[in-house]
Amino acid sequence: MNALEKRSVAALASVYAMRMLGLFMVLPVFVLLGSDLEGATPLLIGLAIGGYGLSQALLQIPFGMMSDRFGRKRMIYIGLILFAVGSLLAAASDSIYGVILGRILQGSGAIASVLMALLSDLTREEERTKAMALVGVSIGLAFSVSLVLGPLLGNRFGLAGIFYLTAALAGVAMIVVSRVVPQPHAPVGHYESRPAVTMLGQVLRDSRLVRLDIGIFALHLTLTAAFMIVPSLLRDDIGLDTGSHWWFYLTVMVTSFFAMVPFIIVGEKKRRMKVVLNSAIVLLIGSVIGLSQVDGQLETAWFVLFLFFMAFNLLEASLPSLVSKESPAGSKGTAMGVYSTSQFLGAFLGGSLGGLLLEGYGLNGVLVLMVVTLAMWLAAALSMPSPSHTASFMVQLYDAESDDIGNIDRTLRGLPGVEDVVVLEGVGTAYLKVDRQYFNEECLSECSFVRPAMSS
Repeated sequence: MNALEKRSVAALASVYAMRMLGLFMVLPVFVLLGSDLEGATPLLIGLAIGGYGLSQALLQIPFGMMSDRFGRKRMIYIGLILFAVGSLLAAASDSIYGVILGRILQGSGAIASVLMALLSDLTREEERTKAMALVGVSIGLAFSVSLVLGPLLGNRFGLAGIFYLTAALAGVAMIVVSRVVPQPHAPVGHYESRPAVTMLGQVLRDSRLVRLDIGIFALHLTLTAAFMIVPSLLRDDIGLDTGSHWWFYLTVMVTSFFAMVPFIIVGEKKRRMKVVLNSAIVLLIGSVIGLSQVDGQLETAWFVLFLFFMAFNLLEASLPSLVSKESPAGSKGTAMGVYSTSQFLGAFLGGSLGGLLLEGYGLNGVLVLMVVTLAMWLAAALSMPSPSHTASFMVQLYDAESDDIGNIDRTLRGLPGVEDVVVLEGVGTAYLKVDRQYFNEECLSECSFVRPAMSS
């Protein structure tokens, strides 16, 4: 990466991380502190926890499309303002209903797709995958940090303090966007990064992608539902003071992160990702069942949650990569849009259904919801063909007439390792899905219509 790209990636990753940190800090403490709000019930607490997911799911793709028309930075500012206003509303509310409204308003600043599009505008094709991976790392770090900061801040300043800090983070993010993030001349993000309505049907008919969408839905439903019961379990069943939860989460998250890395390496290098994926789902189911067997033992609770977050981190890291690989050539943006929508819907239902079942059936009701959801995902995953090991590859073309498109398509499809091709007429670009084990870039030099190509 050149200096401008490094600056852009670092700035946008920090904006993404600050926003996710604000959304997640309430997770480990809301069940404990939200019960003091006027009108609070388990159902309404669940709606407050997961409410942001509903507005995120509904507005993610529209925000991305509006940024194509009105500009990336403008939509990011609007999203961050909505996020800050929602945070302030939640902080100032003594009623659970005000907090629910604040959380929904937080989620309505659905700028994730806009940030990714701006990242595409500001990075070269060959650096884009690395840039998006760095953003992914920042999100994972933000989630881990939120589980530590949430209990620390909640114990000292209460829920209001967490929400006020969240609003302040939104303000800092706006300053970073204004002062550090470069202004692209126009929204010129690469074709694959943008959601397209015309490709939606193709993505929704792809059984592999649908299974992965089911996966991220189930994973985040389970995560959000888990935080309906885990904080109370630590405080009431084990007797761990709320102010001490931070070190419990810190040790669990750090050790589980390092524990899952070898399995990702095995899955990728040995091409055993389906086995790794299904094993992680089984481990997640086992750890959820294990939550019912804690029986007041701190060591047991730590080990069960270590297994839970090892499986969660592995799946959270693997699923976006699989979506990228399974996406039809030229449809990555649309596929990721559906994937993100599924993720946020899962978070919403995990909170709302988890709260409903907690109110009616207690801890066991929430555990049943989690196990049934994960079992359905496991059934879908077991029937899925082994994931492909493909990568996106962009080919720049010399000017070609419409009559040449068919010949170009057939020629590219005939190259070793090429699995799918989309030729963009009038743009001078083709997107390929290639298996790196068999694809050799040098074979493109034999094609008279190809300019020097750059991988993504």
